[in-house]
Amino acid sequence: MNIALILSGGTGMRMGRELPKQYIEAGGKPILFYCLESLSVHPEIDAIQIVAEPKWQPQILKWMEEFGGREKFRGFSGPGKNRQLSIYQGLCDLMSYAEESDYVLIHDAARPMLSERLITQCFREVAGHDGVIPVLPMKDTVYLSRDKRTVAALLNRREVYAGQAPEVFQLGAYYEANQRLLPEQILEIHGSTEPAVMAGMDIAIIPGDEENFKITTKADLKRFWNMIEDLRTSDKEQE
Repeated sequence: MNIALILSGGTGMRMGRELPKQYIEAGGKPILFYCLESLSVHPEIDAIQIVAEPKWQPQILKWMEEFGGREKFRGFSGPGKNRQLSIYQGLCDLMSYAEESDYVLIHDAARPMLSERLITQCFREVAGHDGVIPVLPMKDTVYLSRDKRTVAALLNRREVYAGQAPEVFQLGAYYEANQRLLPEQILEIHGSTEPAVMAGMDIAIIPGDEENFKITTKADLKRFWNMIEDLRTSDKEQE
């Protein structure tokens, strides 16, 4: 079984809005529902678990009645103190109904432009590995600074990549990798793949997607709105 774990528990404080970014309306529906739709209709996704604040869970269910997504939805998980603890709490709930040999796909609700191609490629390329992560090459020269004031070293940008979501992991091994970091070390984790690497899991990399960006700032939100508007215009021209 392949299970999608959608992270929708963030508060989006960097957006300067009271409404978390994943619930902002864009193109007639909340941002969360763009990736939820992509995952719901994908044939290789069997179940969907959503990490969300309890106060938002009833509203998400109402939105599902309007925009879809109930068919494969299995339940909610409560968020943790940081992103990785939110993942861990989701994993704990998955372990109650999934097998250790199953795969979990982890995705951010604030990454709305999740393509069918990328989901398919993740599951295709994870074969023979413990996990897979989409990455983007670094376009700029990359420097290392230890004191945040001076350059300590020049890194080889051909060996440095920016990680994206979704990441896919073998459920049992990834759950154990996160469990080993409890209770304090997990609070220092910043990327989903980090616990897997620390545990010695074999993680493959695949080409990411430039359009699969995470909405973090107001500029990101504006970029997404513009993309939606362009898609609408293109659809009208083809009619």
